[in-house]
Amino acid sequence: MNQEKIIANTISFVKQELKNAEGGHDWFHIERVLKNTLLISKDEKVDVFIVSLAALLHDIADPKFYNGDETIGPRVASEFLTNQKVSSSIIEHVIH
Repeated sequence: MNQEKIIANTISFVKQELKNAEGGHDWFHIERVLKNTLLISKDEKVDVFIVSLAALLHDIADPKFYNGDETIGPRVASEFLTNQKVSSSIIEHVIH
């Protein structure tokens, strides 16, 4: 599993999925969250790969835009990560 390639693929996926999102949930919001995640991870004991994926995918299907359905985002994230050949244990961490 090439983590750099998976992160790059995730960035591309998120940019594509959120290209028409409103300002509070667009790519620039995700990018700010990712940057803050990476900054915080310097002082915390975390798996940077997992928290980066979680930051990138955290709004992939925000329940506010899906009638409050909180199952869509984790399902979309899980399907994407499965297609990227990410291990099931990492996927579980990311979606939780």
